[in-house]
Amino acid sequence: MRLRALLDSEALGLRLLGGADELDRTVRGVMTTDLTDPSRYLSGGELVLTGLAWRHGPQDSEPFVRILAAAGVAGLAAGEAELSGAGVPEDLVRACARHRLPLFAVDEDVAFATITEHVVRQVSGERAGDLAAVVERHRRLMSSGPAGGGPEVVLDLLGSDLDLRAWVLSPTGRQIAGTAAGAAGGRLPAQLRAQLAGEHLGALRGGRPGPHRVTLPVAGGSVTYSLFPVGGGRDLRETVLSDWLLAVEADAGEWPPERLDLVHGVTQLIAMERERRDAARSVRRRLAQEVLELVQAGAQPAEIAARLRVAVPVLLPGTGAAPQWQVVVARVEWEVPYGQPGIAGGPVAQAMLEEMLAGGDRDPAERIAVAHTGDEAVALVPLPAVPARAADGAPEAGGADPGTAGGRARKGAAEGTGTGRGRSGGPGAVGGGVAGAAGLRAAALLAAVREPLARALADDGRLTLGISAAVHSSEGLRGALEEARHARRVAAARPGSVCAAGHEELASHVLLLPFVPDDVRRAFTARLLDPLRAYDHRHRAELVTTLEAFLDCDGSWTRCAARLHLHVNTLRYRVGRIEQLTGRDLARLEDKLDFFLALRMR
Repeated sequence: MRLRALLDSEALGLRLLGGADELDRTVRGVMTTDLTDPSRYLSGGELVLTGLAWRHGPQDSEPFVRILAAAGVAGLAAGEAELSGAGVPEDLVRACARHRLPLFAVDEDVAFATITEHVVRQVSGERAGDLAAVVERHRRLMSSGPAGGGPEVVLDLLGSDLDLRAWVLSPTGRQIAGTAAGAAGGRLPAQLRAQLAGEHLGALRGGRPGPHRVTLPVAGGSVTYSLFPVGGGRDLRETVLSDWLLAVEADAGEWPPERLDLVHGVTQLIAMERERRDAARSVRRRLAQEVLELVQAGAQPAEIAARLRVAVPVLLPGTGAAPQWQVVVARVEWEVPYGQPGIAGGPVAQAMLEEMLAGGDRDPAERIAVAHTGDEAVALVPLPAVPARAADGAPEAGGADPGTAGGRARKGAAEGTGTGRGRSGGPGAVGGGVAGAAGLRAAALLAAVREPLARALADDGRLTLGISAAVHSSEGLRGALEEARHARRVAAARPGSVCAAGHEELASHVLLLPFVPDDVRRAFTARLLDPLRAYDHRHRAELVTTLEAFLDCDGSWTRCAARLHLHVNTLRYRVGRIEQLTGRDLARLEDKLDFFLALRMR
């Protein structure tokens, strides 16, 4: 806004005392001060409001005005409330004239807050208009071809021009873009991202109109976020597991319609970026589809290997050695009311896997290829080749020494000592990509995404995943595909809306338990555990808890007693009571195994 616009409103009670030739100056903000030297708080373009408390005599006006002029303020407004009708001092008027600084008098009946609110409202409206023009220009650029910078450019404009911190998140809580300002370079903590994604998905499935507002507790108070859907327009069940959202740190319920329209325009721009990235995925999707068709058709390993050689430079650019491969199979199923059309599960699972397995913030799914067939999606995940070790245990050329950071990360991942997160902190991201040498593990993959995906699936959807072991060549891909499909069936036999199983579970009792009929499960567990449950109920004892701890400690009396904070003699009494009630002997391997299985099948 221009300075002269302040004189157009009688409610502001401003009278011009000097500087009529400077009224075309632009006002970029407003500041109230009575400091002798306010320069550290000035950035230029402000209307400065003062009650003149800094002035103790005529000699004070010149240095004060000189400081304001050097800072590039737009004008000075002096309040008359404390002047007892004497008016603004002449020495201040002369100082402003010397420095060509426009000077206003503020009527004693007008509060500085009134002027501040007016200026802020006008300036914010003009900034929003400027930003809207930038957004529109950026949209036109993107509609004619790829634009540089992606959504980060517009989010930074929201931050710099409207003081809004904003982030683009995937439905799994992965951060795709964020305002550069703020702590950690604009990154949100992983737990907060998952919470926001879950709240957004729950609101979508609940049919609540956007933007969705959520207030979350933080240290010393709470923060309100407004969540805007990005995209849409199709059946919600087709997109809820893959569409992005825009999270803004503000309460949109307090915004004027113009600001809401502006942010909705930003979401449309981000949706165009999403479409551009989807188009870029088409090459990887086609590669995965070709490999999958060859594997399922029983093609010769040489033919599959030739196709994989084409895929490696696309998925792992700059890699010399042939990678290992892991296969992930996913299925999304929706309950459909009788007489209504069903949802094609394959494309939904494909888009969901691409988001879930993305290893980076700005290059989602760059290192995976996902195809779909029927109602399932199949992902090919390349793993960087692990150099062989020499006979003396030293790494061969190109290997990472265990003492280095890379060596320790690889060793920890191989031994299962951590989830192995890459630079994005996303699920399953190991060693900076989607998966490191140790590969994907079911528990780590779902750890960060289970909550938001469960909110998206609600009561009528289900996601099941199976993960194969790593294979070293094309000959093993068919077996890896079957292994992943079998693991997914194990996951499907478990309760819950989001379930996964890995290859490591196919060689233990975990493989067998899900396929035991329910009536057999109930009869088996009742025969062994019901006597203990009844005793616990009557005597407020803890025999079932004691039995579980005893087996978990491999029958060690001292370790079990320490875990339960009991004397060993008390533990022996409880185990004796268990044996008496069930007629079993916990010294016998067969009876220990029966109890173990009964506890697992509860």
